[in-house]
Amino acid sequence: MSDPTADTSHPTAGTADVASSAAAEENRRQVLYWRLLARMFDRDEQPALETASVAIVEDIGLPPALLDPSVSLDNLVQRFPDLRAELDGLLTPGDDDQRVRRAALVSKLLLNVLSTGSGSVTATRLADWQRDAGWLKRALGAEGACELAGVLSTLEGDLVSRMRLREVLADPALARQLTPSMSLIEQLLRDKANLSGVALANAKALIRRYVDEVAEVLRTQVQQTSAGTIDRSVPPKRVFRNLDLDRTIWKNLTNWDPEEERLYVDRLFYRQTAKRTTPARLIVVVDQSGSMVDSMVNCTILASIFAGLPKVDVHLIAYDTRALDLTPWVHDPFEVLLRTQLGGGNDGPVAMAMARPKITDPANTVMVWISDFYEFDRSQPLFDGIQAVHRSGVKFIPVGSVNSSGHQSVNPWFRQRFKDLGTPVISGHIRKLVFELKNFLD
Repeated sequence: MSDPTADTSHPTAGTADVASSAAAEENRRQVLYWRLLARMFDRDEQPALETASVAIVEDIGLPPALLDPSVSLDNLVQRFPDLRAELDGLLTPGDDDQRVRRAALVSKLLLNVLSTGSGSVTATRLADWQRDAGWLKRALGAEGACELAGVLSTLEGDLVSRMRLREVLADPALARQLTPSMSLIEQLLRDKANLSGVALANAKALIRRYVDEVAEVLRTQVQQTSAGTIDRSVPPKRVFRNLDLDRTIWKNLTNWDPEEERLYVDRLFYRQTAKRTTPARLIVVVDQSGSMVDSMVNCTILASIFAGLPKVDVHLIAYDTRALDLTPWVHDPFEVLLRTQLGGGNDGPVAMAMARPKITDPANTVMVWISDFYEFDRSQPLFDGIQAVHRSGVKFIPVGSVNSSGHQSVNPWFRQRFKDLGTPVISGHIRKLVFELKNFLD
């Protein structure tokens, strides 16, 4: 029989302790995030928040250097290697059993990447930011990084615009610190006419590095989607490596001799391995106005890769208020970009007038048109030309953006008409365009 006078206060006390601990943990998280917000909007320290934050990170076993915005993520991980595993995938969904520690690490990532300050930017500062942004992307995972790509691109563009780029390029030591990026390449392409001597040579080297890096990625994507389809019209080669053993046995089962327990083969079957490589003409038309820089760079590189494929005849046209046939240099995207003049307005019909004579076999031609399609008073004439090309049998692929973020504004008037035409606008990652092109060429 239980003692009615026994102390029953312990469960209640335990519950209170748990609630008190949870409240204390939440308060510490709030301090860290309030400190993050304060530093994001005001470079001056708030003494009370800084003191409290230092006490919190020390209490949970993290280094106070975590709170110093001037310390890069690379530097931090070099000094404290155990943090590497915690930072990778930090912002992906998962268990959140160390919420205060997570808040401290998240604050470091966000402060270093999103708070870019003001004033002039050095080459070292840009390189540090780019590496910190890389840490944030890894923390977010592939899907999260894709969603934030537009924000990071804007921040990087702001940093690049605040650089004294011509002075940096004129100094080989500083120029070597620059990490090629889309924002940097855009600035170099816009300013190339004002560069000379060492500065121009360094600018060209940076553009070449970026082109080669992007080309390597795109070439891999093209190869991954270029398996092709089997051409059944081509008889299989009757060699041992093509022998279809399973089919040969199946087709000769009627020749089985049960007494001798032997299968007599009177016909061999071989696998068909010839891939269909239809000769095709690929006409790429790229809007080179200021809003389409990403697409101009990416599609110039992509066109050069497809130009290297067997039996693919690639033509490249760039346009703003005038059209420029860049086909003679299509195999060298570096040379194409140096001949490109970014900016200006749009005159799509001028580009169409240059592109249409290149169509000699409509059923065997694909035309890729990359633009935001803001043609204003030239909208109807351009669409009339596109409609005529499409009806002639050409596979027409309208593309609104070909970049890493997939964010691009496309004229709603054109978007609806392309949809009605049965050729909806592709707008997103360049892999989508690679897939569409390989579907046609295979």
